[in-house]
Amino acid sequence: MSQTTGRPRSIAEMPAQHPSDPTTEAQARGRFFNTGNAFNVQLPPVPDHLFIAEPVAALDPAAPTGLIACDLSQQLACPFPATTPLVLARYARIRAGETLTTEFAASGIICYVISGAGGTDGGPEQVAWNAGDLFVLPGGPPYIHNAVTDAVLWIVTNEPQLAFERLRPPAPGDAPTAIVHFTADEIARQIAFLYDIGRTEEIAGSALIFSAGEQEATRNILPTLTVAMNSLPGGASQRPHIHNAVAVSLIIKGTQCYSVMDGRRKDWAQWATSITPPTAVHSHHNGGNEQAMFLIVQDGGIFYHARAMGFEFAEHPA
Repeated sequence: MSQTTGRPRSIAEMPAQHPSDPTTEAQARGRFFNTGNAFNVQLPPVPDHLFIAEPVAALDPAAPTGLIACDLSQQLACPFPATTPLVLARYARIRAGETLTTEFAASGIICYVISGAGGTDGGPEQVAWNAGDLFVLPGGPPYIHNAVTDAVLWIVTNEPQLAFERLRPPAPGDAPTAIVHFTADEIARQIAFLYDIGRTEEIAGSALIFSAGEQEATRNILPTLTVAMNSLPGGASQRPHIHNAVAVSLIIKGTQCYSVMDGRRKDWAQWATSITPPTAVHSHHNGGNEQAMFLIVQDGGIFYHARAMGFEFAEHPA
């Protein structure tokens, strides 16, 4: 601002402008910005974070039935729970013989069974699940999860996406993806098939991508979310690369494994939830002898639809 007149020296210094003489409430709600001040909103970056305490708490034999959120809403300046701006991950603990009822305002719910056995009831279809299974539920209605043995689920939704636009979950029967169940045995068979066929170095890893009949054309599990089981043989590494989508990963197994994010090493911990920030140059490395496995949820469907995935191989900064 000019010290002598109080007049802005540039349109970049102007505050939001209000209508000069509104005659209705609708007119009074209007605000005006310009090319100098409209694009300088400073949002906190998505952190390179590893949730370790949350899975430890969920897997504690003495833990009660309930949900443990991976919530970074304060760091992200979000007014609603969020792991990343559009994704929320939780651990669900269900003690043997008990039930847990969930009701998420999301378009879909992704569930991976870390341990235990049980079932989920949400209406006309039920899912009987075991350790290593992955299943997807429509968002909106309540679900009753029951455990035959002590169980822990990793649950991921796009609740922050709906909360951001104050949207409601789909009405019953209108969900973009119906209930889908991928058993642990079938997942293992499909991964073995990928390794039997092989790939070239132009393909980024040997990830198994999960989809459904309704989403087959987009290759996604939900319109905005992609889910993949990535694997690395012992001693192998995945080439450094970048993409515009964030990645929220569940570390399933692997010893002496780590990621490199923008030149910084991040060691893995089993059952931890790891965040790969958007546009970070990252690579994954298996320094052990056994195959490493990690389940990845990304908001890639948004970027696919916008034609802005931004994937490319890259080099870590020196």
